[in-house]
Amino acid sequence: MEDKKDYSLLSGLTLAYIGDAIYEVYIRDFLIRSGQTKPNQLHRLATHYVSAKAQHYLIEAMLEEKVLTETEENMYKRGRNAKSHTSAKNTSIFIYRASTGFECLIGYLHLTGQKERLDELVDWCIKRIGEKNEK
Repeated sequence: MEDKKDYSLLSGLTLAYIGDAIYEVYIRDFLIRSGQTKPNQLHRLATHYVSAKAQHYLIEAMLEEKVLTETEENMYKRGRNAKSHTSAKNTSIFIYRASTGFECLIGYLHLTGQKERLDELVDWCIKRIGEKNEK
């Protein structure tokens, strides 16, 4: 079955919806493969990577270090600027919107079949959080 849809035309919130799930699976996979097996510990460790604050930290670092291509940065901005009808839980609207932009970027890379680039960025995120937690 050939997929000819232009997923880059989807709304930022739609891309963020799938991006949230994809990023969560990457992180869960990483944690289990690195030897974590206790559900409570898995959940606690996962929040270091998947919380709005963590995603905000990561996207800010990516922008500062110029890790993203122009297209990727535009996809992040599309998600960040999307008008959501849900409110941020336990964080500011600024951090919530940045994390939505991060998830939009992940969703875009996933749906457009850019697996190698997605793997590269998620690996970068995992290393970056690991370095932050060591400090």
